Amino acid sequence: MDHNTPLMSTVVVGLVLAFILGLVAQRIRVSPLVGYLVAGVLMGPFTPGYVADQNIANELAEIGIILLMFGVGLHFSMKDLLSVKNIAIPGAIVQILVATLLGIGLGEALGWSFGGGLVFGLALSVASTVVLLRALQERRLVDSERGRIAIGWLIVEDLAMVLTLVLLPAIAGLLKGEGNGASLSSLAMPVLITLGKVAGFIIFMLVVGRRVIPMLLHYVAHTGSRELFRLAVFAISLGVAFGAAIVFDVSFALGAFFAGMILSESELSQRAANETLPLRDAFAVLFFVSVGMLVDPAIILREPLPLLATVFIILFGKSIAAFGIVRLFGYPNSTALTISASLAQIGEFSFILVSLGVGLGLLPDRGRDLVLAGAIISIMLNPLFFALLDRVLADSDAKAAKAADAAAADKKEKAAPRVPLPETKLIDHVVLVGHGRVGSVVSRALRLNNTPLLVIEDTPGVVERLQKEGVEVITGNAAAPDMLQAANVMGAKGLLVAIPDAFEGGQIVSKARALSATLPIIARAHSEEEIAHLRHHGANVVIMGEQEIAKAMLAQIGATGVA
Repeated sequence: MDHNTPLMSTVVVGLVLAFILGLVAQRIRVSPLVGYLVAGVLMGPFTPGYVADQNIANELAEIGIILLMFGVGLHFSMKDLLSVKNIAIPGAIVQILVATLLGIGLGEALGWSFGGGLVFGLALSVASTVVLLRALQERRLVDSERGRIAIGWLIVEDLAMVLTLVLLPAIAGLLKGEGNGASLSSLAMPVLITLGKVAGFIIFMLVVGRRVIPMLLHYVAHTGSRELFRLAVFAISLGVAFGAAIVFDVSFALGAFFAGMILSESELSQRAANETLPLRDAFAVLFFVSVGMLVDPAIILREPLPLLATVFIILFGKSIAAFGIVRLFGYPNSTALTISASLAQIGEFSFILVSLGVGLGLLPDRGRDLVLAGAIISIMLNPLFFALLDRVLADSDAKAAKAADAAAADKKEKAAPRVPLPETKLIDHVVLVGHGRVGSVVSRALRLNNTPLLVIEDTPGVVERLQKEGVEVITGNAAAPDMLQAANVMGAKGLLVAIPDAFEGGQIVSKARALSATLPIIARAHSEEEIAHLRHHGANVVIMGEQEIAKAMLAQIGATGVA
């Protein structure tokens, strides 16, 4: 029996090499993404030794993109998407135009035709779905306003590229200067058909998918089979993405995103997200491996100056344009910098576009090689952009905290802070940090007992709902300066830290303990290490969910002995 099959060898060699080199990268304090990309270069046709099947690698990578976008959709809603339309739509369009013009300019300098420069510029204008989402997830920004804007921006870019891929073959003759160029009607018809298909897909998902997908998953969940539930999640994510591409001609990523967004309205969304996580991460690694396989390292020596110019457009041309657009719409520097860093790379749509451009005779092979090399370099450097962003934002927060402390210590009347915190009048109340799955149960019980309650929460939808229900809420992160003082923890009967992140919880507990040595503080944890961490910072009681479940189960059968 022949064990050396292309599929098996591509998966095994790709994952093993990515693991080894990712581990080395982590060891030398570089992003593991660099290790994954180098693994792809070593498996590619431009380096000696084993050469993996590029087509198989690309298809495996596409599965990773589908699962990743499905997972993002599970944390999104139509309301979230529409809430950022005023910045995402014009912002993405203007940024695409700026990057495309820069690409056309570079193409002209290199002696290419206008059509070649246009394809080149468009390829440099669109960011990679996988890279952007990985960066946001690592920093827990997907559910933040910055994350929603970045994802909305990405979706607009995807839709623009879908239109481009449809329109480009129709106008190829015109761009090449051939006499049989496309007429206005021949240009308008493909665009109208594509827009009609996208609209049809969205309507289908909102009318049919919104009813069928949650109902199907609930039915499977009631069978009690975890295996069938996991299979149902994968079948829905991959099936909807594939069906959207075949029937409606939209991208796999867009189809998977809408499938996840529809399912997000179900209470099973969190369980569905957990079921897809292991495979999603594995296939995302194969995406980076497949990118590395496309790159010829020798281009660094053959085309140093054009490559440098290409990378400059990707890293700085797009980022500066995005920063200016976001600031123009009145958003703070933190949001503008996050969007800029998110877009400072290119990926999957760029590869598809340059391949089509070369096939149509618009873009020379030299242009494709520059885009592929620019992609791997930008993906390698993107984590450095985010590391720099983290440092800049941390310094900015520290300066803001010092400024706030100085303003509070100054007894003279001065200008108020930009967004003054509302200070509660409550005393002998309970301060609840976080209103998620645990916090909402605690909140409901306290209100039933008529216990004075103040909630600290930073999710806009949750804040609005609590305010409508008459609950006093302070919006923001409880670890931020002056937040706990505004909640009057000094006069509270207790502080309940219900957020799942023990590191952030430790910061909150430490600040609360500094304000009051006698305040009862109760926090939640998921491990013995987290319990020790929270107690070290001053928590009186730390509750681990697994222990309490075990106690309750033993209590039901009359057993004891759980500490």
